[in-house]
Amino acid sequence: MEKLTFDVCVIGSGSAGFAAAMRSYDFDNHVCIVEGGHIGGAGIVNGALSSKTMWELSKDYAVAKKTDRGYHAAGLTSNYHDVMRTVKQAAGEKQYQILSQIETLARKEGGSRSLTLIRGRAKFTTAQTIIVKKHDGTTVEISADDFIIATGSTPREHPTIKTDGERIINSDHMDGLKAFPKRIMIVGAGIIGCEFATIFANFDQTEVHLLDSQNKVIPFEDDDVSGYVNRQLEEIGVIMHHQANLREVRDEGDHFNVILDHQDGHTVVVPVDTILISIGRVPATRGLGLEEIGATITERGLLKVDDQCRVTDHIYAAGDISGNMALVNIAEMEGRFAAKAINHTIVHPLSYKNISTIMFFSPEVSSIGLGEKACQKEGISYKVVTYSHTLVSRAIAMRATSGFFKIIVSNEEDPMILGMRAAGPQSAAAIIFIAPMINSGLRLSEIMKTVHPHPSISEGIQECLRALNNKNIFKWKAFPDKIKFKTWQPEA
Repeated sequence: MEKLTFDVCVIGSGSAGFAAAMRSYDFDNHVCIVEGGHIGGAGIVNGALSSKTMWELSKDYAVAKKTDRGYHAAGLTSNYHDVMRTVKQAAGEKQYQILSQIETLARKEGGSRSLTLIRGRAKFTTAQTIIVKKHDGTTVEISADDFIIATGSTPREHPTIKTDGERIINSDHMDGLKAFPKRIMIVGAGIIGCEFATIFANFDQTEVHLLDSQNKVIPFEDDDVSGYVNRQLEEIGVIMHHQANLREVRDEGDHFNVILDHQDGHTVVVPVDTILISIGRVPATRGLGLEEIGATITERGLLKVDDQCRVTDHIYAAGDISGNMALVNIAEMEGRFAAKAINHTIVHPLSYKNISTIMFFSPEVSSIGLGEKACQKEGISYKVVTYSHTLVSRAIAMRATSGFFKIIVSNEEDPMILGMRAAGPQSAAAIIFIAPMINSGLRLSEIMKTVHPHPSISEGIQECLRALNNKNIFKWKAFPDKIKFKTWQPEA
């Protein structure tokens, strides 16, 4: 058996793994990446990049078929095969960027650092040794001073419905569909379920049903945000099934009958052609030999780590497998942190406060910091202003006025920003404008010194902030349904 030795070995080339490998390389290490599946992991294939490419294409199609903009696109059609070919092209571009970098940084004779890729499945035999069964059937033993486990996660299986990759699918099976389904039932109304509901509805080829066991989608968000997402989904044609449980799926040969029991006692039978299971993801720990290294698995199936991302001596973990937040930006942050922990260069501890997120609905919704629910739970007195895109000149010009800005600040004379929610085009960029203000603890008086360009979406943020001091140009009295202000105190 071939035996290789490295300074650092990273298991997994996804968002956490590749970031960890590159940061380890920065510290003059000989680094090995072991990848048993797709290069780039779910962050590229069957995940963030591929699904967001589908979303972008669906959004463009939805805009192209509008008839209220002074033009009409005749003969507009969409083809699932062609859409997926574009999705694969996008994923391939990023994969080849990763491969090109690995080849560029590959081991050179006499070099002080290097990057090596080995394709195969890894299993620990000791705390500093793994055996990799390579795709060509051979095996290699890899020893390293330190390991970083970054194997990510996989779609959670439904307890009673087994996927087949063609008619009953999960997010890994998008390329298993031969065409846009005529009717689809999406089981699970979390972020991923709502994103795919948006995608299929935008393409206007599929009757989309969304099963939600609760009374609203995205229940962790403030009620006005989740209500907005729900209304927007209904507006693009998604049929919502709230407070319903899936009792049974009956295969009728040419279609499925999905039996839904609602909490008020009535039952609905929904005929569909395809079922998409979207009930979350689970850490990919199987087959790693974690029992050989004394690793602890939590009740949720997560790999337990300390505040240094350490599993045991010489072994670290980052990304979905350790389960703090299943986001690409979090995975990259943890991967880089683990590399710094190995090299004893940590200056600041990991912080999960004020993490920016974006949800790809219709339109996109972004968030950072505390929402109203979180403030109330923690007993924080706050003020909040919501400002509609219908008053923002750039949004009017874009004919995209259904969005809003919502800014939450501390309830004091010169407040600090506690959190923000944004819905509509460029919402993620708007969130990033506010992010450093929150992290640096700037007061409103300092933030208001910034003058925004015109016409820009961010002018809505400027007006939202001005409204906190009643200095906004458009006044609440004239537009009470478009500008909303509220104060909340714990004693209230």
